[in-house]
Parts: sequence; C-alpha cells; structure tokens
Amino acid sequence: MKEKDTIYENLFRKVAFRDDEQAFRELFLEFYPALCVFAMRYITQEETARDVVQDVFFKIWKNRKSMDITVSFRNFLITSVRNHCTDYLRKQEVENRYQEENMLSVIHTSPEEVYTLKELETTIGEALAKLPPNVREAFEMSRFKGMTYLAIADKMEVSPKTIESYISRALKILRIELRDYLTFLLLFI
Repeated sequence: MKEKDTIYENLFRKVAFRDDEQAFRELFLEFYPALCVFAMRYITQEETARDVVQDVFFKIWKNRKSMDITVSFRNFLITSVRNHCTDYLRKQEVENRYQEENMLSVIHTSPEEVYTLKELETTIGEALAKLPPNVREAFEMSRFKGMTYLAIADKMEVSPKTIESYISRALKILRIELRDYLTFLLLFI
C-alpha cells in the first residue's frame, strides 16, 4: 500500500509541477471507477455520482499548481468526493425546500385571484396607453426601470421638475383608471 501511495504522489507531482496530462489521465483511470462507487453511497443517482467525481478531478486539474496535499493522494480524493457529495446534497435540499415553498404559494392563489391579476395586467396596459407618450416614457423609466428623476431628466433632456410633473400626472391618471382595483392592489403591496 505504501508503495502505491508513493506512485500516486509521484504522479500528482508530475501533474502539479509539469502539467503532465498523461500522469493526470493515469490517476483518473486508476481512481475514477472506485470513487464513483464510493459517491453512490451518498448520491443514489449514478449519473449524478459520476458528475460529482468528475467535478473533483476537474478541480484538481484546475487548482493543481496551488494544491498542498498533506495526506496520501488516495485519502485526499476520498475526502474530496465525500465533501462534494455532501455539498451537492445540501444544495439539493435547499432547492427542494424552495420548490416546495413556491408550490405552496401557487396552491394558495385562487383561480379568482389569477383571473383578477390577468385582468389587472390588461387594465394597467390600457391605462398606460392612455398616457401622453412623454408622460408614459417617464413613468415607465421611473417605475419599471427604477431610474431616478435626475437620470430620466438627463435621458429625456428636460428638467427634473418636469419629470416630477410627468410622474405626478401619470399617477393621477392611473388612480382614476385603476380605481376599481386599488383595494386588490393594496393586498399585493
């Protein structure tokens, strides 16, 4: 076992110091199958386990110049694969939790609310279309693009006070056009 460890460590030195692709290929072919089996102890999907092991080898190649391995190369690989499996499972758990939360929020949206949201979206589009072009442009830059009055004024080549007037005018018109939806809008704000 010690003799093999020495061989592996010598191969890794060739990889690290000489960028020896053949030495890296030898290490990969020697350890890849066993590490895939090891990874499947943690991750049951064979393809994902293989991907995790490949990622470990990729990171070794990428970081070969800066790596300082203080244990046997075999132990280093086993620890790296185990850590990558754990990281993968942790990420999956977070993604699953996020998806579950999103599913619950979709479930709690009633068909009436979905219909009302679609109707509101259409009404907002129609109300915006009724605004004068310069007022609509200023309003959209402010509300949809998050631009400041000063930035909008620079872009439209008018004073910030004019932009303030445009936004005020747009809000006044929109309040009138969307008066039937104001209560509904307050629920979502």
